[in-house]
Amino acid sequence: MAVLVGKKAPRFSAQAVINGEEIVENFSLDQYLGKKHVIFFFYPKDFTFVCPTELHAFQERLADFEAKGVAIVACSTDTEQSHWGWLQLPKANGGIQGVTYPIVADTNKTISSNYDVLDGAYEYNDDGELTATSELIAYRGLFLIDKNGVVQHQIVNNFPLGRNVDEAMRMVDALRFFEEKGEVCPANWEAGKDGLKDTHEGVASYLAKH
Repeated sequence: MAVLVGKKAPRFSAQAVINGEEIVENFSLDQYLGKKHVIFFFYPKDFTFVCPTELHAFQERLADFEAKGVAIVACSTDTEQSHWGWLQLPKANGGIQGVTYPIVADTNKTISSNYDVLDGAYEYNDDGELTATSELIAYRGLFLIDKNGVVQHQIVNNFPLGRNVDEAMRMVDALRFFEEKGEVCPANWEAGKDGLKDTHEGVASYLAKH
């Protein structure tokens, strides 16, 4: 599994569903550069069991994330038409109706591959094309990307293990705290707690770049 922390998030342009109903082409995270932090998360499949609980959980906290200047973007290897259909299905029936943040369609699997969260048997041919010999779906990967497009946090769960949205928010708070105060966050740090001053040259270098 690749570690993307400290590196530029892989760029992409793909179709997506936004506002819970509109299919758009050429969706990219580039639109947030210099403007917002991004939580970009992958989930395995539409019309499943654990996945809708995660998507609804992020929607329930969407206003809180947006108030902190964070965009939420989801992605799976399903088509944009599948995303759209799932968005029309009520929550009581297993759907994700009411989710309004963008859901990217990684139908050619290259986004999941570039973020190294793609599960299945596949390889790249001499032309750089991905070829598969089994079903390809994404693990539950989550990436916190700063305004400069650099990954600051990542976590990858196996299919049965749903993520904790509160932990995602804690990491957002920690990044914002560090960026604003220049203090690092110790174990179990939460918003409102004190940080630690760190004179390590790596911290100084980060602040100089931001």
